[in-house]
Amino acid sequence: MNFTDHLSRTIFLPKPPERIISLVPSQTELLVDLGLEDRIVGVTKFCVHPSHLRKSKTIVGGTKNYRFDVIEQLQPDLIIGNKEENDQAGIEKLASKNPVWMSDIFDLRDSLRMISELGKITMTESRASELVTKIESSFAKAAPFKGTCVYLIWENPKMAAGKHTFIDAMLALAGFENVVLSERYPVMSEDKLLELSPDFLILSSEPFPFMEKHLETYQKLLPNSKILLVDGELFSWYGSRLLYASDYFKRL
Repeated sequence: MNFTDHLSRTIFLPKPPERIISLVPSQTELLVDLGLEDRIVGVTKFCVHPSHLRKSKTIVGGTKNYRFDVIEQLQPDLIIGNKEENDQAGIEKLASKNPVWMSDIFDLRDSLRMISELGKITMTESRASELVTKIESSFAKAAPFKGTCVYLIWENPKMAAGKHTFIDAMLALAGFENVVLSERYPVMSEDKLLELSPDFLILSSEPFPFMEKHLETYQKLLPNSKILLVDGELFSWYGSRLLYASDYFKRL
């Protein structure tokens, strides 16, 4: 069958894939939750959920750099990636030899679409439909408005999640107003943070691992803001981890 991905690229699969490589941690977890663990042959070094997977599957590199020789030896009949998280040149090289299906995620609707489409590709439509229904139900009631925020993803240089990102969409669902109006992931100076003066400065656990030790530093910089250390996976993973996001947002 022919399948069109989020980049309007069409791949042909003569049968349901049996040797899948996932280049995106959140989509790797989704494949497992769709009951496809036995069909996964390769993952990245960042695919940490479920925790045992990196020991039982072949590591094919990271999300930006790939071990092309290892991937070729695995003989995948499907590689799954994401436009933002993966390296374009590397993906194009892989796609010249293998069926590569790419997602492009900006909001919850895109995530649910991705889950449904991977269900169709892998013949797990029933499980995918159950996941979509549960996630939709969990977000049916909006979280109460909490205030304005800046969400930092990196420390040196300081980088924030801006508009046109999945994190920005999740912040809105969590009840925050993101005051970073630039698109993507702009660098933030201390002066800019002071100028924005958000009600909340949110420090993510990933990709930079902000920890408790950073709270005091930022509290001194922004004495009128509340500094929150959050689980970055629940703001940036767009697969089945979304099952836990809404309740987490409401507890913040």
